[in-house]
Amino acid sequence: MIDLHAIQTEVEKLIRKAGEIILSASSSPVHQKGGHFNYVTDTDISIQAMLKDGLMALIPGCLFFAEEQENEQLTDQYTWVVDPLDGTNNFIRGRKYSSVSIALLKDRKCILGAVYQPFHNELYTAIRGEGAFMDGVPLHVSTLPFSKALVDFGSSPYYRELTEATAYAFREFLLKCGDVRRVGSAVMDCCDIASGRAEIFWEMKLSPWDFAAGSLMVEEAGGCFIMPYEVKVDLGRPAAILATNAVCRDQALEILLAAKERMRE
Repeated sequence: MIDLHAIQTEVEKLIRKAGEIILSASSSPVHQKGGHFNYVTDTDISIQAMLKDGLMALIPGCLFFAEEQENEQLTDQYTWVVDPLDGTNNFIRGRKYSSVSIALLKDRKCILGAVYQPFHNELYTAIRGEGAFMDGVPLHVSTLPFSKALVDFGSSPYYRELTEATAYAFREFLLKCGDVRRVGSAVMDCCDIASGRAEIFWEMKLSPWDFAAGSLMVEEAGGCFIMPYEVKVDLGRPAAILATNAVCRDQALEILLAAKERMRE
């Protein structure tokens, strides 16, 4: 058995180092990736290389699953799931709302997570069964009802076939909840739910590195993390996600299930 607390200490050092790289990067060459409005910077790539070296040294025989590389199928082995810079377009535009996300999986379930927002110097951590924390302070989802919910969402810009479904869901949430926000970092949206800064986060399609660590934050803070179009949560492939408090769960899920009917093949 591995010592998750000892590993968490080392992960915190690595993720803060990644944050320092982001803060020190006054500019970074930008490269187009596949899909609409999908970019990567040299900063993404350099952070991922640093994290890979550091994380792989912590657990003998572990695997590494990350955004800026070709990935094999997820297995039951210890696997690091990493987004070196979540919110790349925010970073490119100098919007100062990007984050680093690290999750450790075993048996395809997240058992340890860390998320760092360097511009606000906020570090989120969680170990399964032990709660979620921001800078050591316990996190709890809010208890606000659906009618008063603040809703974070993602627009899935890389997947144009999801535009109609996204627009439908956006309209329904805007009409039936308090207000809607689009911040551009999915893992930080999950941390918003965990910390009670918002009640609902949804997006029609995200990759595992976008939500693996965030899913644990939400669950350990007492919230619900589900994949509305799947039988169960699968951290190994892209999917629609919903993160919410228990009070808002059913009504939020109802909207997303209705939105599925608007998806184009």
